[in-house]
Amino acid sequence: MQFRLSTTTRKTLLIGIITIIAYGLLLPLTGFYWDDWPFAWITRFLGPAEFVPAFMPFRPFLGPIFYFTTSLIPPNPLYWQIFALIIRFLIGVTAWWTFNQIFPQRKTLAYIAALLMLVFPGYSQHWVALTHINQELIPFLFYLLSFGFTFKALRTQKRTDTIIAILLQICGIFPTEYFFGIEGIRFFILLIFFQGNFRERFTKTIRIWLPYLLIWILNAAWLFYYYKFGPYDSYEVTAAQSPNLIYFLTQTLDALWKAAFYIWAQVLVLTFPTLTAPASLLTLGLVALSFVFLTPILLRSAQTEATDKTFAVSLIVAGVFAILLGRLPSLAAGLPLTLQSSYDRFMISIMLGSTMFVLGLVELLIKNQRTQIVIFSALIALGIGQQFFNANIFRRDWQQQGNIYWQMAWRMPALEPNTVLLTHEMPIDYETDLSFTAPINWMYAPDYTRSDLRYILLYTEKRLGGSTLPSLEENVGISYPYRTVNFHSTTSNAVVFYLPKNGCLHVLDSSHRDEEIYSQLPDVLVEAISLSDPSRIITNPKHAAEPMFFPEPKHDWCYYVTKAELSNQQGDYVTSAQLAEEALSLNAQPQDPREWLVFVESFAMNGEIDKALDLSNTVLKVDRKTLKAVCTVWEQIQENGPIGAEKDVESARLSLDCSR
Repeated sequence: MQFRLSTTTRKTLLIGIITIIAYGLLLPLTGFYWDDWPFAWITRFLGPAEFVPAFMPFRPFLGPIFYFTTSLIPPNPLYWQIFALIIRFLIGVTAWWTFNQIFPQRKTLAYIAALLMLVFPGYSQHWVALTHINQELIPFLFYLLSFGFTFKALRTQKRTDTIIAILLQICGIFPTEYFFGIEGIRFFILLIFFQGNFRERFTKTIRIWLPYLLIWILNAAWLFYYYKFGPYDSYEVTAAQSPNLIYFLTQTLDALWKAAFYIWAQVLVLTFPTLTAPASLLTLGLVALSFVFLTPILLRSAQTEATDKTFAVSLIVAGVFAILLGRLPSLAAGLPLTLQSSYDRFMISIMLGSTMFVLGLVELLIKNQRTQIVIFSALIALGIGQQFFNANIFRRDWQQQGNIYWQMAWRMPALEPNTVLLTHEMPIDYETDLSFTAPINWMYAPDYTRSDLRYILLYTEKRLGGSTLPSLEENVGISYPYRTVNFHSTTSNAVVFYLPKNGCLHVLDSSHRDEEIYSQLPDVLVEAISLSDPSRIITNPKHAAEPMFFPEPKHDWCYYVTKAELSNQQGDYVTSAQLAEEALSLNAQPQDPREWLVFVESFAMNGEIDKALDLSNTVLKVDRKTLKAVCTVWEQIQENGPIGAEKDVESARLSLDCSR
């Protein structure tokens, strides 16, 4: 007996395959990002129920969604990435079902629309899973289902379908203001759906849309109240503050260009400048393979459907309005629509409009259906490539996070409670100082129970002069409400550190005259060095900090730099010199030559003056501008020891031209 899958099963299976290819290939190598960390920390240490009060001052209807999902899924990045994959698959299937309800006579078009939405290339935040699955994709799933049930109700004439559509609309629109504008899309699709002259279609549309309009008005009143209430007033409504027609016009054109055209070929723009790079070659190779794989499948499954110019124009017009309606909430808040950044999360509300526009444009310009299918296959393949390109960015970010956390653990095995960690900024894209605060507390306080938060990381670049970090004077109070817990300390409880891009973490210390050694750093960070108190680092704890989710990496250059610096702090120069020997055997060439200075101190304080001198000359050979830093280190060596090597130290200083 020959076994054949039904058409529905085959198409559902293809949605699953595309989901895995676009989002799952690098899944095990991705993790937590941005607000994922605070949310994961809340789940682990305070429990899922904490999300209800945590979101009460901000987006109160999001709290129950977070409570439900975090009750089911542990705060492990692998589980959340798998869950994100499932939600993506469900969005693809739901979009297919919804478009089938809207265009029941255009089965092929409905399926193509679902595939375009599945790999929609304008939205790159899929991998910030714990945050964006709850904050955007689940409400969006509700909204898609609401659209589908609206049109299902028109065919079945069942009141229950309308009630379900309204309930789903409530679940989609109230949790987040992202979807405030897309309710208007339902109006435009209804206009396309109905037959007859414009007056008849408009009358039918208003009658059907009325209950949804009332819910939308209720949501608008709620948002108006809540935007003006308490801490939620963090986003001021630009439209109500300072109307600027030129600004809104340029932003409108920007949204139309990006959503209707640019994003569909964005992956080519991003990969062509680095065409020979492995990531670019892999991305473009995946695009080509996906196109070759998809085209014959979609051609075989396509049903014959006559092109309709009027229908195509209607889709284009509705798509344009839908793009603008989707942009409305973020535009009103004065937030940019910047691609390949956290701001492209606003593209989620533009996804429907962008898809409709592309469907209409291809239908209008291309009469031959097979050619249309080939073009759609190419667009879907480009979308797959874009999402793989995005996944690789998040893979690198996760890898860099692991490097950062382990360097912190190596250099600072434990910290006194109420420590403020200060730095200018971290060399990473998808995490902020307050994002880092959660994993830092997880690392250094794994036994935490409800109390004040024990640690906080603050960027001088962002926080100085604000309410959190008013100044860099001593004993200035620092307080911050971290969702439902608080942090309290002072600037005198600070440890200041510096982490350069592609470099190693250094704890800065005024007693080592680091203001001079690192004088080229941003002024506010140099100013903060006087506050740094390395004695808050517990150098020999009973239980050393260990980053969660990251196995300890191979001991590379930064391992030896951080561990040697820790040994120097302890005065254990024998161990430090041994670490220096091992590090130099790697024949590494650090991007910042000042990293060698840790080992200069190690050798010199261990009595190995010749080795310290040779290494100092290496530093100067690489970068003569480091002379001031080298001489400062040797002045420290001269002041602090080693005993019995005073003449050798002085001779070394003179040979380095440090006597001036």
